[in-house]
Amino acid sequence: MSKWGKRKQSYASDGDSDDHAPSKKSSMKDSDDPDNIIVCEISRNRRVSVRNWQGKVQVDIREFYVKDGKQMPGKKGISLTMDQWNVLRDHVNEIDEAVADNA
Repeated sequence: MSKWGKRKQSYASDGDSDDHAPSKKSSMKDSDDPDNIIVCEISRNRRVSVRNWQGKVQVDIREFYVKDGKQMPGKKGISLTMDQWNVLRDHVNEIDEAVADNA
């Protein structure tokens, strides 16, 4: 158990009704950004992509919004460097256990 204890309250999603929908694995290039590979869509407005930003590969987990009929990246999200991604990836089992303990 973490130092914060178990979370009793469940929180609603950020207005995204299909948060529990299966991810869509597409691994396709973003036509607007040739250095951006969309790995999966977590929900209707959230996606995971791998991109090359200023010569460095990053894993980008981000919300999107529609403007003039085009999907645009929003401010909400995180770009992980490869070192940060590797740390997160190495702790997936611990995260899964914590999720199970709080379910």
